[in-house]
Amino acid sequence: MRNIWRLCCTLLVVTFVGNSAAPGLNAQTYTVQPKARVKEIIKPVQVTKRADGVFFVDFGRAAFGQLELEIAAPADNEAGRSIVVRLGEKLADADHLDRTPGGSVRFLETAVVTAPGKSTYQIELTKADARRMPDDIGAVMPFRYVELQNMPEGTAAEDLAARGVRQIAVHYPFDGNAAEFVCSDDKLNAIWALCKYSIKATSYAGVFVDGDRERKPYEADAYVNQLGWYYCNDDTTLPRYTHEYLITHPTWPTEWIMYSVLTGWNDYLYTGDRASLKAWYTDLKAKTLRGLEREDGLISTVKPPVSASVNRSVHFNGKLRDIVDWPVAERDGCEMLPVNSVVNAFHCRSLTLMANMADALGKSDDAAEFRQAAARTLKSLNTKLVDANTGLYVDGEGSGHSSLHANMFPLAFGLVPAERREKVSAFVQGRGMACSVYGAQFLMDALFDSGRGADAVQLMEAPGDRSWRHMVEDVGTTITLEAWDTRYKPNEDWNHAWGAAPANLLPRNILGVEPLEPGYGKVLVWPRCAAAADLSAVAWARGKVPTVKGPITVDWRHTADGFHLALELPPQTSALVRLPSQWGEQTQVDGKPVTATKHDATVDVEVTGSGKHELSVGR
Repeated sequence: MRNIWRLCCTLLVVTFVGNSAAPGLNAQTYTVQPKARVKEIIKPVQVTKRADGVFFVDFGRAAFGQLELEIAAPADNEAGRSIVVRLGEKLADADHLDRTPGGSVRFLETAVVTAPGKSTYQIELTKADARRMPDDIGAVMPFRYVELQNMPEGTAAEDLAARGVRQIAVHYPFDGNAAEFVCSDDKLNAIWALCKYSIKATSYAGVFVDGDRERKPYEADAYVNQLGWYYCNDDTTLPRYTHEYLITHPTWPTEWIMYSVLTGWNDYLYTGDRASLKAWYTDLKAKTLRGLEREDGLISTVKPPVSASVNRSVHFNGKLRDIVDWPVAERDGCEMLPVNSVVNAFHCRSLTLMANMADALGKSDDAAEFRQAAARTLKSLNTKLVDANTGLYVDGEGSGHSSLHANMFPLAFGLVPAERREKVSAFVQGRGMACSVYGAQFLMDALFDSGRGADAVQLMEAPGDRSWRHMVEDVGTTITLEAWDTRYKPNEDWNHAWGAAPANLLPRNILGVEPLEPGYGKVLVWPRCAAAADLSAVAWARGKVPTVKGPITVDWRHTADGFHLALELPPQTSALVRLPSQWGEQTQVDGKPVTATKHDATVDVEVTGSGKHELSVGR
């Protein structure tokens, strides 16, 4: 059966490629086109004149944008003044730009020469700053601070602050009021603000990209960015366009290829719209990498080598390589073996999601085939890639080492059998933040879903240089970093949205909102940290989550006598609300006792009808 499957996939691919010189690149193939980017005028929050006569300008936050300078138009005999302009992301001290910031942190020094009768000047940026920017927008670079030297005599800081200097921030249309989050923990609130803004600020390219250094779409970056976008903005066009673009513009890591299945499922789950799924279904089938399967369902990109037909099926022209995490030093010592446990966890997950998408399109035979394949891979993953003595996943076939990654990905993807879940989750928690800012998305998912919400919160705001607290309090960046710190990735940039996982983690897990049915027909509301044994981390939380049906608002708190949650649902949406039961099991909805479904530490309550609802559980 598997050989027939491979033959059919190959024939489909050959036919598809043969009929199109550039498959998927025709604009008509895309089910959505990106919206026009917008310019937003930002005034300085601070302008001061230093003792050396240089004006120092702080715009409060970094943005991808341009700088405009407005001064009094000089007379003919006063023109020709050269004003030195410096832009950058990082300070050397309180009011001096760091001119050698290191890594890929940006600094630019240029000049403008005043001209007779001219009062407004747009500072010229570099050729590299024009990458992925349309002509009507022009080049943009990330900067927060500006220094102006040799300004005309009589220039006042007050005038510059009021109208003389402005940052023209460029971004995708973004409703800053669409999403809200606030809780009892001020550190989490600061992390949310950092990550939400990062999602907005990095949308300047009209497609999700990694950071300023490359300005290139990558599938893993897009996955974290996609989830953050859904929870921060009420638009769904940008994540869909990026997902569809990457199907025919894949990158080299093995797992990244399979991310297209994950982002395809997210697109359907969060929008309820099948259009993209229908248009790209054949491509997504190939992205599961079933063409690499052995008889036991496990895959390898090494033995045997990836065939030309498999590469064609996923629109790739190069050599696939397993990545696990990036940079390499963030792999927690993972042994990179031909049959890799992280790669096969992705494979199993992609097969399961592909079965769900086949169901959505009424392709029952495909759905059954994918479920059978997923079960086969899952069985092999849980027998051949597990240490029988420890019960932990090893890094790959033949390995005796268990890395954080080999265990957190199966846990985050729901692949760990119930009898080993506690052991695996305890190991994952014990390794701490032994992964990159990208890997942390899945570490947090694994901990929250395993009833270790307090541990996840502690890692988010831990002291030291491997947390989002470090970004906020120590580094002082206003857009999330590419790595935890420059010492972990010397060429890191300061504007990487794959570091903004809390943009989705906090509303998904602290507020507890995520879709159970495509298009939010039914929603799960499960404040995961509220059920933790240590309740000191978060005592209350409230916020708003944008959905295609309308906003969902949640306001919960725990008191001495119980747990209370106020919920407002949009039309045509019902909810499964999961409440912590450590206060007792007497559950009420809208003031009336109800029968709840009991679990180990929670109770489930069904809520129907749009509008406001009050729920509580206690003695």
